[in-house]
Amino acid sequence: MSPITHISVVIIADNAEQTIMDCLSSLSLFEEVILYLNNSVDSTEKIASGFGNVRIIKGPFLGFGRTKQKATSYASNKWILSLDSDECLNDVLVSCLKTKNLKDTCVYRIKRNTFYKKRKIRFCGFQNEQVIRVFNKEMTNFNDLLVHETVLKKDLVSEVLSGEMNHYSYLSISDLIQKTDSYSSLYADQNTKYSSLFLSIIKSFFCFLKVYIFRFGFLDGYLGFLIAYSSANGVFYKYLKLYEKHQSS
Repeated sequence: MSPITHISVVIIADNAEQTIMDCLSSLSLFEEVILYLNNSVDSTEKIASGFGNVRIIKGPFLGFGRTKQKATSYASNKWILSLDSDECLNDVLVSCLKTKNLKDTCVYRIKRNTFYKKRKIRFCGFQNEQVIRVFNKEMTNFNDLLVHETVLKKDLVSEVLSGEMNHYSYLSISDLIQKTDSYSSLYADQNTKYSSLFLSIIKSFFCFLKVYIFRFGFLDGYLGFLIAYSSANGVFYKYLKLYEKHQSS
């Protein structure tokens, strides 16, 4: 099958040896894959170097938004498919991207399934999740946020592509805890809003209720409780870190 030459795939990665093989294997039809490595010390680079369509760039981590902007600047094509190193495309999505007539006035959303280890999270707010990942870099790009970055939609129309991608976000409880700590620190760094111990407790409590009850996390059993508790923990720590930041300033 002929390669996809009009879309550059852009990935940022940091110590992604457990997921990068599956990610890159799902991108074999793309002629150009930019892998931007930031401070990676495991075998991610060695694994990626085995793929002939992958160009490895090394640079600092500037926060998720600005790092993805930087990585995108190395792409040869104006059309970008932005992926995380723990995401994989299915064949339907690859076929859609190969034949789709992409319009400069559009950004494109992808349906995403999120997994804990190899088990799909069916509820907790992950059902029917769609993320903007295909865009014309001459028209838009990611915002500057340190964490929870998104592609700026501006006045562009959004359209859902056929197919799906799988997101192997949580590989273990330790991985989940590490991401919770890292993301909460980035959140506190990028925000100046008011916080307190009381606010941290209240917001984390309502986060648990939202994920476990109102987003039907309880239907995922043990996994639903784990995700809801972890989400609440993340909220608690990001507001507590924000509080400590103000206390020390």
